[in-house]
Formats: sequence, structure tokens, C-alpha cells
Amino acid sequence: MRIIAGEWRGRTISAPRDRRVRPTGDRAREAWMSMLQYDLPDARVADLCAGSGALGLEALSRGAAFCDFVELTDAGVRAIQDNATALGALRRVAIHKGDALRFVLTPDLDPWDIAFADPPYRLGLAAQLATLWLARPFARLFTVEHEAHEPLPPGGDTRLYGGTGVTLFGRE
Repeated sequence: MRIIAGEWRGRTISAPRDRRVRPTGDRAREAWMSMLQYDLPDARVADLCAGSGALGLEALSRGAAFCDFVELTDAGVRAIQDNATALGALRRVAIHKGDALRFVLTPDLDPWDIAFADPPYRLGLAAQLATLWLARPFARLFTVEHEAHEPLPPGGDTRLYGGTGVTLFGRE
């Protein structure tokens, strides 16, 4: 996998060797970032269900100021740590091992500017995260990747890329 644009354009990052981690494809990631290109500079972002950290690292490469990564698997946490180290990004990240659904419910959580989520498919996590965001916005903008046919709560703007959907909540 490569960083697509920005400061680290073309730099390679690694994905964890864990069958539960499904990295976002370049085409969907490029389109996703294009939707947010004007919101990224100096933004405080979160990469929920982070896997390799590709979304958060791409956001940092494109000018985001700081990223909180939340990942449940040990392999994912190691991959994020290794990728952030290789890019020289450690001063701009915090890596949290844990469940994203629980993490966004942390009392007194300071809302992010943008939150990305790329949860595992077929577990209903995309819809659960969207429902949580609608009830208690944990970011100004919330974007989530999901299977194209997975139903999400109303109110988002969905773009389809083959069998993948990316839905953005929070933009009027």
C-alpha cells in the first residue's frame, strides 16, 4: 500500500497480517480524501477501526495536524506504530488499542474535526458507528466505509466504488 498524495506521497506503508483487516483500496481512499480535501488542513482527525492506519496517515500526509488511531487488534496496533515511525509521524499521532464503539463513548471526549471509520464488513459496525454519531456527534464530519448494500441510518451522503460504499455525515 502507498500513501497517495501530500507530504508522504508514494511512500509505502504495511498492512497487518490479520485476516480481520481489510485495507481500503487506493481508488476508494483517493475518492474519500478528495471529498474532504478542503477540510483536512490543520484538522484533528480520528481513524477508527484503523487497521494499518492508512486513512489517518493519508490525512496527515495531506495536512491534518493530528490523528488518534483506534484499533482493536495487536497486529493492527503494531502496523500503525511501525508505519507512523517509518513516516516520522509519531509526534502527530496517538495510538489507542481498543474497541472503536466504546472509544467514541468516552466521557468528555473532545470532538474531532473529522472521524474516519473502516470497520470490518458484515458485523453491522458501520451502521452502529453512524447511529452513535447521529445520537452524539463525536466529530464535525463522520465518514464511514461499508459494503455498498449495507443499510445505514438516513442523513448521509453515500458514494459507491464497486462493492464499497463511503458515507459522509455532517455536511449540510
